[in-house]
Amino acid sequence: MPFLERRQILAGSLTLPLAGLLPSHRAEASETRDIFELLLRPTVHTGTERWSLAERMAHGRVPGVAIAILRKGEIASVTGYGIRSAGRTSPVGRDTLFSVGSVSKIAAAALCLKLVSLGLLDLDRNVDHWLKRWRIPPGPAGDSVAISLRMLLSHTAGFSVHGFEDLVPGAPLPTLVQTLDGAAPAINKAVTRIDPAGTRSRYSGGGYMVVQAVIEDALGLSFNAAASRYLFAPLGMMRSRFDAAPADDTTDIAHAHDGNGKAVALPRGWQSFPELAPSGLWTSAGDLARLVLALGASYRAPGGFLPQDLALDMMTAVSPGPFGLGPRLAGEGAARIFHHAGANDSYKAYIEGNLASGDGLVILTNGANGDVLGDEIRNAVSDALSWPGDWSVQTGPIAATSLTESFTGTYERRLDHSRTLAGILDTSFSAESLEIGLAAQGLQMTAKGKSRTLVAVTSTRFVVPDAYIPAGTLQLSFDRGADRLVRGLTVIGGGGVLLFDRA
Repeated sequence: MPFLERRQILAGSLTLPLAGLLPSHRAEASETRDIFELLLRPTVHTGTERWSLAERMAHGRVPGVAIAILRKGEIASVTGYGIRSAGRTSPVGRDTLFSVGSVSKIAAAALCLKLVSLGLLDLDRNVDHWLKRWRIPPGPAGDSVAISLRMLLSHTAGFSVHGFEDLVPGAPLPTLVQTLDGAAPAINKAVTRIDPAGTRSRYSGGGYMVVQAVIEDALGLSFNAAASRYLFAPLGMMRSRFDAAPADDTTDIAHAHDGNGKAVALPRGWQSFPELAPSGLWTSAGDLARLVLALGASYRAPGGFLPQDLALDMMTAVSPGPFGLGPRLAGEGAARIFHHAGANDSYKAYIEGNLASGDGLVILTNGANGDVLGDEIRNAVSDALSWPGDWSVQTGPIAATSLTESFTGTYERRLDHSRTLAGILDTSFSAESLEIGLAAQGLQMTAKGKSRTLVAVTSTRFVVPDAYIPAGTLQLSFDRGADRLVRGLTVIGGGGVLLFDRA
């Protein structure tokens, strides 16, 4: 999920009262009323944008949404909105099954850590100890460090293959080994090691395929069988399964839709995702809420699904990136959260849990534009419940017109910049050169041939409204000295910074 590939969706307005939809558990009356009167807005906003859920679903052409809200360590509500399939009347409910893309990694990580707690796996042992069908390939020259589950779960093992393409119904499904080798019918490249182990934060679905291989080989079970026994059953996640493609006669399942709200992956109605650990989880909003609840509770007190010390390990960032053992981490103090998004072609998902308060959120959608809608829903819930640590940026008139021309020019990435300080931007913000220029609407940034508008936050700092940063925004700060000369800029996002020098 590259940071600079988020689609921008424009504004609109309509009204849909939400009070008629029943939650699974009742929150305090005032809080419940707020939840059912959500007003959505973008993350970068002027303070005037407020839309109903109905309008934003219609505008983004997202047929169905399921939302679960956690309050103070309990499930406050699980509700469905819209329909499972365009042109039909079947409603989305609390138990409707969705594909959740890379949110699968959180369930896979939870399963892995449960097996560690039972003594069946070890976070720090060479994973070749368990692998039977495939061996860890050699690393870059001079790298002899053994690969561990801790590295794989935190995206610091140095593996390739960011993600995997969806497969249409009827396409041949590769085996796990074929996927790892990049051999037909797999359509991905081989999973290889491209960074010295432990040196960079590089998001890798390929690495999670290795996790899947470890679990299956160590237990002698299929991945779904292992998850059913050690994860789904203990947490009551009764609708969940790791499955390349649920059977054609599966009931209460959300169908896939493109960016125009048109049904795709016909005649079945959903694509195949054979890469189970990184992207093959099918689940419901209620089931995912139970998972978020269990992980947060394990962190806050002993006696939970995971031992507390292991949950603490899971929720501690592994340098040099923002990932713990599975989830992304963001915020500080009362605003510290674990979170993760998922994005297959036609399904977008998001989960979040506050480590201090026990509040949280699950958003599942069955449309290609559901990622933007999910951000807006998250903002509405945060506003309604006064969650701390909001990362939104409210823009306003900034008298910076006399300075903007001084910011134009070419900027080159500083090659000796610390990877620890860069964090996830090190590998996710891949542009080596930035061109800052003037356009009709003001400053714009061009990177790798694509131009994006910059919106002033201060006279020297700008936000990129349509860039995607998990739990944050992408911002550029121009370094203007006492001599009034601009010699560089700093890219800021996701807890990381990158330095660029003016050419």
